Amino acid sequence: MTSLSELPIRDDLRGRSPYGAPQRPVPVALNVNENTHPVPDDVAADIVARVAAAVGTINRYPDREFTELREAFARYLGHGLTAEQLWAANGSNEVLQHILQAFGGPGRTLLGFAPTYSMYPLLASGTGTGYLAGRRDAEYELSPATAAAEIIRLDPDLVILCSPNNPTGTPLSLETVEAAYDAARGMVIVDEAYAEFMPDGEPSALTLLPGRPRLLISRTMSKAFAFAGARVGYLAGDPAAIDALRLVRLPYHLSAITQAAALGALAHADEMLAMVGEIRAQRDRLVSELARLGYQPHRSGSNFVLFGGVDDPAATFEALAERGILIRDVGIPNHLRVTAGTEAETTAFLEALAALGRPSGAAADAPIGSKA
Repeated sequence: MTSLSELPIRDDLRGRSPYGAPQRPVPVALNVNENTHPVPDDVAADIVARVAAAVGTINRYPDREFTELREAFARYLGHGLTAEQLWAANGSNEVLQHILQAFGGPGRTLLGFAPTYSMYPLLASGTGTGYLAGRRDAEYELSPATAAAEIIRLDPDLVILCSPNNPTGTPLSLETVEAAYDAARGMVIVDEAYAEFMPDGEPSALTLLPGRPRLLISRTMSKAFAFAGARVGYLAGDPAAIDALRLVRLPYHLSAITQAAALGALAHADEMLAMVGEIRAQRDRLVSELARLGYQPHRSGSNFVLFGGVDDPAATFEALAERGILIRDVGIPNHLRVTAGTEAETTAFLEALAALGRPSGAAADAPIGSKA
């Protein structure tokens, strides 16, 4: 049987591994930051009806400009946005790929701030874009001064800021986004995949779009909307930047079924997002209980918690998996990451972790509470 190394693959792809989290059939999967709450029955019924209607004309190509969907995204985001400022694709990863295809490529570079989302360097590689890893401040924070200094030092063609950051959960201030934009000479992308999990009233980088044509704000329906399986990501930016993405997208890249499903979910946005408050509560509960168990959880504005103080992350990961709990080893020494699930799922994780024994140097035992 032929091996990959025997094929005439691109030299820059040799020795690389595809992106992917472990997939195991376990009762409690808290490893890929999904919204573990199911779509409400009435919403699911409406989505099914819309998809069924789309199937009736499936012999025809879908709206290439997905106009109705862009109008729906503009209404959802607000901030005076219009359909001309919106883009969408099959997940936010494809949105980011479109950006790199249009503004990156051979001889150009993308700057991210490590540790951050592991797909950024993979997307850069796939588009022939060089990837640069900038530094962060202590506790994975990113101050305006540090962001600007790293941009000036490395002089990238594109900058990507993950807000809140994955895998650390660290929130990002608008002052940092402004400083990065002012220091950068090229496109600045703010990846707000987890924006809905930030505290109420916390401003989005969407407020910074006016007068900043090089600023792009990426979002996804995978997380807060519990729509990971539908693969829908979207972006807000200057109309000229949206035009640039049209140059690289594949024809009819959003299927009629995808458009119909997304429109159904957006029509019930309030109901779909009603579970966000519960997820925040479970996230805050994780922070509190992990600290009581002797670990060092980092502050999080997302639907997951990165925690340190893990003596042996690989062994802890496997021990939890054997108990039917799947979390994520993100490769940061002595750290693991866990998604905030339902109350029952969160309890199952905390009880399983407590049963493994406390980390070295941990304080006295504390009971696992059922609320944050």
